Amino acid sequence: MWLRDSVCQLRPYLILAQNNEEIADLIAGLIKRQMDFICKDPYANAFNQESNGMGHQDDETEMKPFIWERKYEVDSLCFPLQFSYLYWRNTGKINVFTEEWKAAAEKIIEIFTIEQDHEGSSTYSFRRKECPFTDTLSRYGKGALVKPGIGMTWSGFRPSDDACVYGYLIPSNMFAVVVMEYLAEIAKKIYQDKALETKARGLADMIRTSIETNGTFHHEKYGKVYAYEVDGYGQYHIMDDANVPSLLSIPYIGYCDESNEIYQNTRRMILSETNPYYFKGKELTGIGSPHTPERYVWHISKAMEGLSCTDRIAQREIIQQLERTDAGTHMMHEGVYVDDASQYTREWFSWANAMFSELVLRYCGFEVQK
Repeated sequence: MWLRDSVCQLRPYLILAQNNEEIADLIAGLIKRQMDFICKDPYANAFNQESNGMGHQDDETEMKPFIWERKYEVDSLCFPLQFSYLYWRNTGKINVFTEEWKAAAEKIIEIFTIEQDHEGSSTYSFRRKECPFTDTLSRYGKGALVKPGIGMTWSGFRPSDDACVYGYLIPSNMFAVVVMEYLAEIAKKIYQDKALETKARGLADMIRTSIETNGTFHHEKYGKVYAYEVDGYGQYHIMDDANVPSLLSIPYIGYCDESNEIYQNTRRMILSETNPYYFKGKELTGIGSPHTPERYVWHISKAMEGLSCTDRIAQREIIQQLERTDAGTHMMHEGVYVDDASQYTREWFSWANAMFSELVLRYCGFEVQK
C-alpha cells in the first residue's frame, strides 16, 4: 500500500462520508493504518499488509519485512496529514486524533526538520542495482548535492517514485507548508498543544519563505514562475510531472488560489511546450511524465487541469476529453498516447479514476470541504 495512492483513491468518498458512517469508518481505518506505518518508518513510501518480506528487499537502504519500498518522498508524509484534516472538516469527527496519531505527526515534523540539512543531519540513503537511473539515487545513495539550511526540506523521489534531479522539490515543499498549517490548527483546536502548534506553524513559515525566495525565477516569456526542483545553489529544473503534487496542482493542494499571479504564469509555462512533458496530439493534449513513454498524456494531469481552475466551460471540455480517451473501457488510465487513445498504460488506474470522479462531482456541485 502506497501512502499517497491510498489517500487519493479514497478522497472523493469524503463527500459521502459526511452522511455515511460505514464510509467514514473505512476512512478512519485507513488513516490509523497510515499513521501506524509512519511511526514504524517515516522514510518508506509503500508497505506490506503484514511483515512478510515482500517488495524490494534487495535495495540498499534500511529495509524491513513490513516495507514494500523505501523511497523517501515528502508527499508520502503529507497525504496522510491532509487526509486526516479533510476527514475532520468533512465529517466533524475527531476519533482519528489519538496519541498514536499525534506521535506520527511529531515524527513527520522531525523528519522534515532533519531533511532541511540532508547532507549533514540525515542518515537516509537509497541505492538500487541494475535499474533505470530514475529508480536510484546518485552519490552512493545520497542524491545530488543540495545547499543545506535554506529552509526547504529535501526529497529523494517525486510522487511518481522517480528520483529527483534536484532535491528541493517545489510542489512537495508547497504541500508540506499546507499540511503543517493543517497540523497547527489540529494541535490548537483538538490537542490544545501549544508546543506542537508552534513547531508546525514555524516549519510552515520557514518552508514557505524559502519557496518564495529560492523556488522562483524570472522566465523571459512568462515572467516570475515557480521551478519544479531547485538545489539551493542557483540551479533549477523547468518541467512539471503528471503526478500530484505538481505545479499544476498548486491551488488544488491549497498553497495559493487560482488567481495568484505567479501560479498563473507558471500554469501558462507548464501547459506549453516549454515543459518537456507537455504533449499535443490528435486525441489528447496535456502533461505526461518521464515515468511513461514519450507523448503519453496522463488522465491524472488532465483531471487536474479541471480541478485547478474554476472555468466551467474548460472543466466540461476536459471531462469530455477524458471520456473520449478511455478506449472503450469506461475506466481512466495512467498514460494515453496522444495520437491513438487505444494505446495506453494501465487498463484500470484507481488514482486516475478517483480524480476523474472528483472532477465530475465538483462540476455537479459536490465538493470535498477544505
